[in-house]
Amino acid sequence: MSLQVEKLEHNMAKLTIEVAAEEVEKALQAAYLKQRGKINIPGFRKGKVPRQMIEKMYGAEIFYDEAANKRISEAYGKAYDECELDIVSQPSIDIVQLEKGKDFIFTAEDKYSTRVTQKEVDEEIEKERERNARTVEVTDRAVEDKDIVTLDFEGFVDGVAFEGGKGTDYPLTIGSGSFIPGFEEQLIGAEIDKEVEVKVTFPEEYQAAELAGKDAVFKCTVHAIKAKELPEADDEFASEVSECETMEAYRAEVKQKIKDRKESEGKSKKEDQAVEQAIENAEMDIPQPMIDLQVRQMADDFARRIQQQGLTVEQYFQFTGLTQEKMMEEFEPQAVKRIKTRLVLEAIVKAENIEVSDERLDEEIQKMADAYQMEFDKLKEYMGEAEAAQMKEDIAVQEAVT
Repeated sequence: MSLQVEKLEHNMAKLTIEVAAEEVEKALQAAYLKQRGKINIPGFRKGKVPRQMIEKMYGAEIFYDEAANKRISEAYGKAYDECELDIVSQPSIDIVQLEKGKDFIFTAEDKYSTRVTQKEVDEEIEKERERNARTVEVTDRAVEDKDIVTLDFEGFVDGVAFEGGKGTDYPLTIGSGSFIPGFEEQLIGAEIDKEVEVKVTFPEEYQAAELAGKDAVFKCTVHAIKAKELPEADDEFASEVSECETMEAYRAEVKQKIKDRKESEGKSKKEDQAVEQAIENAEMDIPQPMIDLQVRQMADDFARRIQQQGLTVEQYFQFTGLTQEKMMEEFEPQAVKRIKTRLVLEAIVKAENIEVSDERLDEEIQKMADAYQMEFDKLKEYMGEAEAAQMKEDIAVQEAVT
């Protein structure tokens, strides 16, 4: 069974459920065995009429209702458990496809609740604590999961050091998945300034062909350990991360925000689907240089994010097995989609004559000023006419989605 969940407006959800053809056949056979005793055909004893004969006489659809009801009941029950929605209504069922030898497809529209659970509130508060954690240096214990370590390492294959396998004072978060699978886990338990050996196997598809599939030993020495220290979830924490004075008030605020987010998801999903449909229907011939430029911009953004984590792109490639060419290749479909989305939205802006007022622009500049902790007037002063025009264009494109 496969399941697709589409959130609609007014807290409605549409579940599209697909049941494999072989499961449909089992249900049809079960329906035949159940009903054959009620069917009389001259020349055959009651209950002994072959299924093929019944279907030939009365049509293959004779067992569809029984089979469909059985599969709908079973498949919907599984979908209910998998969809992770708090469904509060009886489903409205619509059969999309029911044919012999083909998958059975049906939809179920349900109303779901935006009720917020205690667990959801706890998880949201935990994320906020993570965001406000401070990093403290640890000197009295060995490396643990999630620690940020500074280490030296050198890799060897068959006892010989290989090019690119050496690093000094390298920052690494244990559990981040930045290095070859199995590397980070073996650093757990390492003590400061004591050498440990990490044994790994390079992936078969590793970007450096001479290392692909090879066993390697890394000699590693951790020089520093840092750990995240989360703030206590108390009134002081609540007042620091919100306008609330107490943890009780903050929890209520978080609960309301989650509820608001849930209620807006249906609308956003519908808007996204409208844009997707517009993209599919649009015929575009996008020049390759435009795609290449978008791919390079995406690659540059990726490189900046990696560097903010203390890595170079070359180091990232070395320890993930990815190559520049492979990364660019993987970015291209997403780049094409971004370009198509932008062009479609720009066309909507033009067709709908969407204009952005100076007041609306000032609102966006104020948001930027707040985010960068700058004064509104100074930020606006730094912006030239070209930048302001581009911002208006971007805002108009955003409003074209709604």
